Amino acid sequence: MPAKRYIVTLTSSERKSLQEIIAKGTNALKIKRAYMLLGADASPEGKQMTDQEIQNAYHVSARSVERLRERFVVEGFEIALHGKPSEAPRPIKMDGEVEAHLIALACGEAPDGHSRWSLRLLADQMVELCYIDKMSHESVRQVLKKNELRPHKRIGWVIPPGQNAAFVCQMEQVLDVYKRPYNPKFPVVALDESPKQLISEIRTPVTTSNGTTLYDYEYKREGVCDMYMVSEPLSGRRMVTVRDNHTRLDWAEIVADIVENQYPHAEKITLIQDNLSAHKPSAMYELFEPERARKILDKLEFVYTPKHGSWLNVAEIELSVLSRQCTGIRIESKELLIQKINAWQERRNRKAATVDWQFTTADARIKLKRLYPSIQD
Repeated sequence: MPAKRYIVTLTSSERKSLQEIIAKGTNALKIKRAYMLLGADASPEGKQMTDQEIQNAYHVSARSVERLRERFVVEGFEIALHGKPSEAPRPIKMDGEVEAHLIALACGEAPDGHSRWSLRLLADQMVELCYIDKMSHESVRQVLKKNELRPHKRIGWVIPPGQNAAFVCQMEQVLDVYKRPYNPKFPVVALDESPKQLISEIRTPVTTSNGTTLYDYEYKREGVCDMYMVSEPLSGRRMVTVRDNHTRLDWAEIVADIVENQYPHAEKITLIQDNLSAHKPSAMYELFEPERARKILDKLEFVYTPKHGSWLNVAEIELSVLSRQCTGIRIESKELLIQKINAWQERRNRKAATVDWQFTTADARIKLKRLYPSIQD
């Protein structure tokens, strides 16, 4: 057998350092290297194991042992144990003019055939337009992040038109209602509804060894239900009803239940809701006798959120929480949907989770100033 070219000889302090690393047991790779170096130590106090013995003892390849010996002799103890330090990232060779071109490009329209800019597309376009010789998508990301630009992301949002007197009038009415202190005789209640598609699995989900559940992309549509959310933000109370349809008569039954069963002792109920075609007080007269319909309506004060202002409805916020915590999964039947919603509702009501509405009329007049029309002279 030829003589080894690289011989490991450890000093007493190096052996002590390796033994301390093994005793701490915090980094598996360093621990393995420490064992290998101690095994290869050819000093009088060392173990002087053969390469084959090291391979068998620590389950490494012959090349790993050879490379560790070579690194110890050529580059030293620290490099052999810890490896080479990672190189510092090379600075981006980009002056202000190039950065300005990139920002202008990102704020413009994407090329034909692309719905939006991606980081790699921006990098390629910068090179193609000869603004810079070479650019990585990571360089693009850093520049966009520094300037708080995200052209590769799109968010759906309901944006109200500018200078809209009708919008601000209804918005301020809703915000004034939210300022009212809690009074059980005059509760403020929000109402909203949302459809829920019922879906059953075609193939049984599979749970992996790490606990992840895998669902097949195929599914079977089982119909649609409508979830009506009634939320009283200051008391931390919500009531969810599942119905087959979303009509004016369904709405009338939900509102009648609010007045007659949920708040029978209230003197006046302020009901915040969207101004939808199904939310018509006249539906009470289609469903009930005139005396009962009038009695229900006399206990109600209707406050409507403006068009494009559904974010002002607390019940919509509660529906979002319901979706995230409970119904945002595949549910196959109306019965199962009701069961899950009732369990969620019971827990959330038990916690009395209130809504602390912070956005005020004063805030709106500053942050949404563009929506307010100019005063006519």
